[in-house]
Amino acid sequence: MTYSTILDSCPRLTLLVGRIFTNRRLPAVAALAVVLALVTGVLPGAVTPAFAQDKAPPPSVAAVNINKADAVSIASALKGVGNARAQEIVRYREAYGPFSSVDELADVKGIGKSTLEDNRARITLE
Repeated sequence: MTYSTILDSCPRLTLLVGRIFTNRRLPAVAALAVVLALVTGVLPGAVTPAFAQDKAPPPSVAAVNINKADAVSIASALKGVGNARAQEIVRYREAYGPFSSVDELADVKGIGKSTLEDNRARITLE
């Protein structure tokens, strides 16, 4: 991307550069440094170039209460847990009572340590 392309894509930046050159009579290198600092966001009040892409925030993790949720909710919220495993979780809960810790989920048939670690942030007990 060339200097003129950056200026063409940001009209406010062009205006700013024009002011720097006319009002302060800074050398071209200093003016270019200011322009690059503004474009890259190093200085406060930086201009966002038209070609910059906004990054989307990471998707939020949906939590599921394994002591209250039904099998369908558990299957949809937990990664690597389908309907059959979710039904096993519900059966275990009905047979032994509510889970007292997330690690107790590893006692359910078909739920290994890997599945438990992948879903630890998604599991709630309250």
